[in-house]
Parts: sequence; C-alpha cells; structure tokens
Amino acid sequence: MLRKYNLISASRRFLSFKTYPTPNQNALKFVSPERPISPLENKTFEFGSSLQAVHSPLALKIFKLPGVKSVMIGHDFITVNKQDHVNWAHLRPEVTELMDKFLTSDKEPVITKELLESEKDSLAASEKDSEVVAMIKELIETRIRPAIQDDGGDIEYKAFDEETGTVFLKLQGACKSCSLSEDTLKGGIEAMLMHYIEEVREVVQILDPEEEIANKEFDRLEQKLKEKKESSPPPPPPSL
Repeated sequence: MLRKYNLISASRRFLSFKTYPTPNQNALKFVSPERPISPLENKTFEFGSSLQAVHSPLALKIFKLPGVKSVMIGHDFITVNKQDHVNWAHLRPEVTELMDKFLTSDKEPVITKELLESEKDSLAASEKDSEVVAMIKELIETRIRPAIQDDGGDIEYKAFDEETGTVFLKLQGACKSCSLSEDTLKGGIEAMLMHYIEEVREVVQILDPEEEIANKEFDRLEQKLKEKKESSPPPPPPSL
C-alpha cells in the first residue's frame, strides 16, 4: 500500500512525500524522495517525548500534533508512532503538511548541531571491539539494519556478554512497539547471528523503563483475567 502526496503551490515549492505502512499498525513511515531529512545516512534519532526532542525542532513540532506517541528521524524518512485511539486519516495529512512547511522553510535544522556531534552510531566500529563484537556489528549493519529501516525502524547495539553468548539490542521506531517485535528479534535477528557467529547463543531486547512498566502491567492484567476465568463456575448444562 503506497500513498503519494503531490502538493502544488504558486507561492512556494512544495515537497512530495510517500507514506508506507509498517508491521506496526500504529506507525507510518514518511519518506522524502526529493531531499534528505537528516544529514547522517545510517544514523537515526528516536524521540519518545517532546522533552527528549529538545534537539530536534522538527520532532518538537510533530509532537504538538494530537495523538503522536514517538518520532524517529532517519536520513530520508520519518517514522511516527501514534496513540491507539487516533485515526491515520486525520493524522497522516497533518504530519505531511508539517514536514513540508518545515523542510521547505529551511529556517531551523532538523537535528541540532549539538546532537549530531554528540550522538555516535552504536554500530560504528571501535578499537575497543573484540573480534566477535566487530563481526556482530558488521552483520547487523550490512544484513539486518537495512531490512529493519525498510520497515520504519532501526536497531541499536548495546552489548555482548562473552560468558553467556548473549547479544543485547534495542529495537527502535516502528519495530519496538510492534506485536511482531519478538518474532523479528528471535526468528530473524537471533537466528541470523547464531547462524553466522558461533559465539552467539541468544539475543535479548533492551526496553525503555516505560516500556518495561507497560509490559509488566499487561502481564499482570493477563494473569488476573486468567485467574478470574479459572475461578469462574462452569456454565450450567443446556436444558433438554
């Protein structure tokens, strides 16, 4: 499914954006084929709130739209996560219009210089990396990350435990809150890393504190419903 917005104006040149669905129904990927959004080709910047977006004037403006949950900015795309109750039919054109006005005005940077200079790509090679860590990063960068970004997300390397063979990663954008994120992590990422790198035995996802709380609340609710169902008396037999 692909929608293209051709915007025409006599007063200024409008940009054309394409929107792509993601595996997460609450996330849309807005692609800018005419001009880059962020100056860094592979690095993405994710913001979970307006407080986190202080170094992205564009993200701050997007957060002012009702129903926006998170924003991730890539080189030529932006992924917007919305609240469950918000309809894309209303939010999509608002995001597109806002992006167009911001990118054509060139009055403010998309990402401030301070953030661009301070943020390092977790998959970038480092002299401190062991041979195994270097292999893990290279495999993620070349084989896994492109597919994740195609779906409006990204992946961040956190650590590798050599004793247990555990790789700690963080999914971002559309992928982190997707119902299929566990399948992506275990069936896709873990399987590939274990296939090519024998030292890897497991992949574990690192969650933000608020995500951990939400997951615990969901598990608690599920357990409560299960206990209620088990304690309920069986229905009476049908009368003849």
